Amino acid sequence: LPGAASVGNPIDLIAAAGPEAYRRALDAVLTSGEFDAVLVLYTPVGLAEPGDVRKAIASAVAGARAAGATGVPVLACVLDQDADCGLLECPGERVPCYPFPETPARVLGKVAAYGAWRDQPDGAYPDFPDLHLAIAQSVCREVAAKRGGDWLAPDEARAVLEAAGLPLVPTESAATAEEAVAVAERIGFPVAVKLASRRIVHKSDAGGVHLGLTSAAAVRAAFADIRERVRRGDHTDAMDGVTVQPMLRGGVEVMAGVTHDPLFGPLVAFGLGGVPVEVPGDVAFRVAPLTDRDAAEMVRGIRGYRLLEGYRGHPPADVAALEEALL
Repeated sequence: LPGAASVGNPIDLIAAAGPEAYRRALDAVLTSGEFDAVLVLYTPVGLAEPGDVRKAIASAVAGARAAGATGVPVLACVLDQDADCGLLECPGERVPCYPFPETPARVLGKVAAYGAWRDQPDGAYPDFPDLHLAIAQSVCREVAAKRGGDWLAPDEARAVLEAAGLPLVPTESAATAEEAVAVAERIGFPVAVKLASRRIVHKSDAGGVHLGLTSAAAVRAAFADIRERVRRGDHTDAMDGVTVQPMLRGGVEVMAGVTHDPLFGPLVAFGLGGVPVEVPGDVAFRVAPLTDRDAAEMVRGIRGYRLLEGYRGHPPADVAALEEALL
């Protein structure tokens, strides 16, 4: 190579390099055993035909493969807007060729990340002896038989979650304002009063969530307000009553759930709770069933994980409990 060329990493053949320089340099790199992957870039400056350079790249790859250098992936970039790069044909191989250098770099990054993922130790499927999934299945089958694809009522959802061994906040249903007051006094103030409805899914959007209630009068007013909002929304028959729960303070709200994807089947989701789920879409998904590695990666894979580590004097979340809940 000319004295101005760089033979470090990256190797710079300088603008005067023609097809033969590319062929020899690529052959030397591929057969050296010193590299894991090779990205060949060529910028036409009028001193060589891009088509000839593409042929030289393909020839060098074919020669190196014949010499035994079969384990090094090669990607190419020829900045020639007049040519459709696509693939460089070699015996038994096609080298992907791109018009801009950023693309093969991203592709190689994806390949490397996938290889690292494949090289991880297998995760384990933990066994929880305290699960009573037959109870959860019976609840769901009974609802499906009676109401088809309807949403579970609060007491039905609670039965399913309890059968899965998930720790739940004490929750009681109330059909009238006075029943809600009696429940609140039994649980202890402050309480949260929420609309119970199988038809209205997003309770807060319908004004169906009242938090931090500290008196019987506040509970009565909340019940009346929820009933009136449901009536004004022309959903009078959608109100099954309310649920009453003790207020929880502090901590970071998170979301865990399951959805059914038409391609992948059941997917488990995890993310920050509330608005962050829907607006920034900070949610991680994995195909069910989860391994312990899946659960750990999901919790740590969201952008908001730093909030769970503790911040500005706030204590860290119980990450192990979150992973167990997902599993």
